[in-house]
Amino acid sequence: MTRTSPSAVELALSAEVARCGLTATSYQFERWRGQSWLAPTAQWTDPATGLMRPEIVHRAAWLAVLSRTGRSISWIGWTFWAIDATPQTAQRLRAAVTETLQLPLRRAGVALAQIPQGDGEDTFEARQETAGRLLAGRRAIGRDLDGILRTHAAAAGLALPPPRSVSNVFDKTLIRVGARLLVGGMDDVSPEELIEAWEGVWTGPPEQIERMRAAHITADQAGIDLRVCSPLADGLRGLLRAVETADDRMLCAAVRACTKASGSLAKLLLESADDGPEVLRRLMDDVMWDQWVRVGGLAPIGRLGEAAISLSAVQYLGVPGWAEDLHRYQSLMDTLLTMPAPSAEATTTAPPEGGM
Repeated sequence: MTRTSPSAVELALSAEVARCGLTATSYQFERWRGQSWLAPTAQWTDPATGLMRPEIVHRAAWLAVLSRTGRSISWIGWTFWAIDATPQTAQRLRAAVTETLQLPLRRAGVALAQIPQGDGEDTFEARQETAGRLLAGRRAIGRDLDGILRTHAAAAGLALPPPRSVSNVFDKTLIRVGARLLVGGMDDVSPEELIEAWEGVWTGPPEQIERMRAAHITADQAGIDLRVCSPLADGLRGLLRAVETADDRMLCAAVRACTKASGSLAKLLLESADDGPEVLRRLMDDVMWDQWVRVGGLAPIGRLGEAAISLSAVQYLGVPGWAEDLHRYQSLMDTLLTMPAPSAEATTTAPPEGGM
């Protein structure tokens, strides 16, 4: 296929990116525009001066850093869509998140519409069978981030805040319950089943389990179902509904906040490997360590990271108080990132705030 020669404005942007010590070609510009990561060429220059807009150079430089032949930039591309927050980028964002949320079903060869609804015994059994298909071939995770860090800290003689929750949020017992919740929602799992699953791997204060059990009993006597507060109250359908019904502004704000937080967390954990335990102590001594960090705060590039960002965005949109807690935790991370450190500055996995 014959390509046209680079335009004058494309050559100008290539030159600006080269001044940053990077390389970006007109072919890359074409691909980035096609993905809505870079604005149309007509928007690159300031109409009043004819000069290249700094935010365009900034964006192109970041894309040059992130782009590798044959490799996707994954959820970092979502960050650009969320920053721009146009109707077009919000549409792309909504499609990407909903597609990611449905990935477990697609891998099991199940369509959401095929999952029966209702209270009948046959429909219940069909949902249980579907949940089992979701787990088929799934590799068990023996220890999560919290367990890994505590093991290394203990070996080094470092004291960390005591555990407040389960030993492993990816324990097979919890994952089995989670699959049932994803397929059928809270109607398929009783409060007692949930509490027993947590109790089996609980390492936090023992009295907390009894408080959970008592809270459910008291609420049930008052005709209140505490499970409706869970993002999985209606299973996958509820997760998708939260994304599909969010307006463009809120969806972009959710993804922007979650990707920024994941980038900040990755940088802090990387730095804490050299800077001692203080950063780690402060991160772990907050409820968001258990409510966010351990269950999806770290978002690697690829499908796992996209799933983590998607689930965080759903909680941001649908769980009362969760967004405020994330912003508060972001403020803590911002403070920790500005603390003097003896080690060289680490590079975050997500682009900084700003953009077009």
